Order: sequence, then structure tokens, then C-alpha cells
Amino acid sequence: MRGWRSVRSRASGITVLGLSLAAVVFGPAVSSVTAQSASANLTGIAHVAIRVSDLDRTRAFFRKLGFEEAFAMDKGGSPTEAFFKVNDRQFIELYPRRDAASAVGFMHVCFEAADINAVYQDYVAHGLQPTPVKRAGAGNLLFTLQGPEQPGPPSDLRSAATQNIEYTQYMPGSRHTLDRGQHLGPDRIADRMVGVGIPMADPAAATTFYIDKLSFQRTHPLEPGTTALALPGTPDQQIEILPPSANQVPGALPFHLIFSVPDLRQTGNRLRSLGFMPKKHQKTMAIEDPDGDELVFVETGR
Repeated sequence: MRGWRSVRSRASGITVLGLSLAAVVFGPAVSSVTAQSASANLTGIAHVAIRVSDLDRTRAFFRKLGFEEAFAMDKGGSPTEAFFKVNDRQFIELYPRRDAASAVGFMHVCFEAADINAVYQDYVAHGLQPTPVKRAGAGNLLFTLQGPEQPGPPSDLRSAATQNIEYTQYMPGSRHTLDRGQHLGPDRIADRMVGVGIPMADPAAATTFYIDKLSFQRTHPLEPGTTALALPGTPDQQIEILPPSANQVPGALPFHLIFSVPDLRQTGNRLRSLGFMPKKHQKTMAIEDPDGDELVFVETGR
């Protein structure tokens, strides 16, 4: 990984040298090329996708927390996906498992880009192999990338042992864009996702991948004791690299979904009034969804 990084640095140096020479010849046109140096920047976490054992039960869980379902998709009259809204740019996607033997838990995280084609070209230029940018079913632009290895064998959560990472750009006329200003439950327990804790088979290798290849940076963890990496261009949102769980159930991949709240004590009181028994962990508080994934709340003071 270190060698890859040095090659990238040398390549950047060559580009700068070329631009310096071009500036003499072409003048102002060079500034538009130089601006692409931040092309790997991300706007934030767009959504997290979860495979659930009982879609109706999980829908009821999120509704109890005040989140509203923005829209859903179905095939042949059977639901295939439900979109719960955190805010106009962040969603929780619920996928029902196909049968009782199917795995449940974390499927993927999706990052939003202001210019998805710029991010795609940056990744290709640095040796990555994302899928081509296409328009997805909800009407937004999308590409995927295979990331580090995750615990357990491939399953219907992912077709390979590696993490599936999605990237999107919201487009005019898409289901998400048309829903702006709607389904923002006034009583939702939180209105912003600030992190996702993802289990990795080799946390050190996963950390190196995100830093060296995706331009993430180490940051102060929202959950003490974890490795936290800030999104490029959006340092107040992060992913946390989690080690494999010692108590992991075969065929499941539990993870952490992290929300910011202005007052942790008030959030705890609200959760208890709803019948939850939140667990306090130093500066965070957590509850579990019906399949054992953790919803973690951190105080941001806003």
C-alpha cells in the first residue's frame, strides 16, 4: 500500500509540473484543471442498506423512533426495498431477506458525490476498478466499488468476500429529489447520520485501503476505542472500522449506525419513554434494532 501511495504522489508531482508549463502557454485555462485535485471529495453518507429478517417488524421499529418511510419498491406485488428518511440527503434502506436461511445485517454504505463522474475518473486514474456510472432504479446516478474483506463467507448480503461500496449523485426527478421537504418526521429521534461502524476481517488492511486509495483521513472517533476515518471533503462524517465480533452469528453481519443528537440525556429519556433500554457507553448511547444492529447516539452540542 505504501508503494501505491508514493506512486500516486509522484504522479501528482508530474501533473503539477505539467500544469506549471501549461500555465505559461495557455494561461487561465489551467485553473479549471487544477480544481480537479479535490475530485475524490464526497458530500456525505447518502444511505446505509440493511438486510432484515422481518420487513414489517423493522419498519415498525423505525416508525417508533419517528422516522417516516419516504417510498418503497416492489416486484410482482412483493416489497423489495423500503426507504426510511433521516433527512433530505440521508436514508436507511431496508431489504427483506429472501428466505429464512438468508443472512441479515449490513449490506453496504453509499456515499454522495456532488460530481460522481469526477470521483469515478479519480478512482480509475489511481488504479481502482469501479463499475461504470449508470442511472439506478430510483433515478439517481450510481457506481459501485469493491472494498476490503469483511468477516464471514460471501452471502446474499454481498456476492464476494469484499465490501460493496456505493456512490451516488442525486438527480432532478429522482424519487429522492422529488421527496425533498416531505416525510421529515417532526418527532424523529435524530435528524443526521454522522457515521457508520463497519466490521472488517482485517481492520489494519481496511484502514490502509480507505486512507491510501479513497483519500479518507484518520479522525477522532465518535465511539471511543475505534478506528475512525473522516470522509474526504466532509470531515464531520466518518466510518469506523470494527473488528470481527467474537459473538458473531454465522450468516449475519451486525454493524453500527451513528446519529448525532444535541442532548444525549434528553435522547436517553425519550428512548426510555418509547420502551427502549438504551445502553450507555462512555460518551455514547445505543439501542439495537430487531436483528441486533446497533443504533448509536452521540452528542454534538448543536
